[in-house]
Formats: sequence, C-alpha cells, structure tokens
Amino acid sequence: MYRLAFPISLVIILVDQVTKFWAEQALSDGQRIPVIGDFLSFVLVYNPGAAFSFGTGNTWLFTIFSIVVIIAITWVLKECRSKAWGITLAVILGGAVGNFIDRIFRDPSFGQGHVVDFINYNGWFVGNIADIALVLGVLALIVIELRGIPFGGTKERAEDVTEEIDDVQ
Repeated sequence: MYRLAFPISLVIILVDQVTKFWAEQALSDGQRIPVIGDFLSFVLVYNPGAAFSFGTGNTWLFTIFSIVVIIAITWVLKECRSKAWGITLAVILGGAVGNFIDRIFRDPSFGQGHVVDFINYNGWFVGNIADIALVLGVLALIVIELRGIPFGGTKERAEDVTEEIDDVQ
C-alpha cells in the first residue's frame, strides 16, 4: 500500500506547503482576497492551537500528538491491503505532516510553531490545505467504517460464511 499511499501524502504535503508559502507572500500585509464574496476569502492567520484555535497555550502537545499520529498511520499502512483504507490514511497522513511541518519549523520556536491558515470560511474559521485533507480523510474514514470495508482488502459477507458452514454440515 506504500506505493499508493506515500505519493498521495506527498502531493498533499507539497500543495499545502506551496499554498502556505503563497499565502505568506500575497497576504502578509493584512490583505484579504475575496474568492466567493464574504463566504470564502483568503486572509493570513498564524494559528498556535488546533481547530478553531483550541488549545493555543499548548502548541507543544499538538506537536507530540502529530508525531504519534504520523508514526501510527505509517505503521498501520504496512498492514493495509485495502485501496480505500490506504487512500484515506494517505490523505490523513498528508494533512498531519503538512501542519506538523509548521509546528516544527515556524516561529515562535521549534516544536511550538504556529500553523499558517489562510482560507477564511465566512468568518467561522480559517484553515489551510492540510486541514481540508484532515477533514476529508476523517469523513472518508467514517464512510469506510459505516460501509464495512475491511482493512485487509477483502470483505466476507455473512451470507457467504453461512453458506460455507451449511456446505460443511
């Protein structure tokens, strides 16, 4: 699954970092660029916390949590045989690494860096490409679970198991 997952993650990481670089160049003077009126715009924000600036005083905890998530997903991908699971985990991994890079390398300090956010959703919250990947990945994970798609790549239906038991008897 690595051959499929890591290119997907890498693309998400690159797009995330390139767009953050663009945002810092284009929006550093406090400029706001409307995309769809007031509903969607670009504005530069440095977020020390998580979603909705939650936990702004505990940036280092998010760095540690990111490390754990990145290692866990990388480890789990070794056992994955399902394309749906592999793609979904790759998307989540790309988003996690994208924001982790900010926490490691951005000001104010190593491991406590602020995440670059620039996509303003009607004033409700401001996010970035990594955030989009994380949200879409988690939603896809929920759908995969609800549909019963197995992690191992094959799906045994209850009817098939029952028929095999009846054939044996």
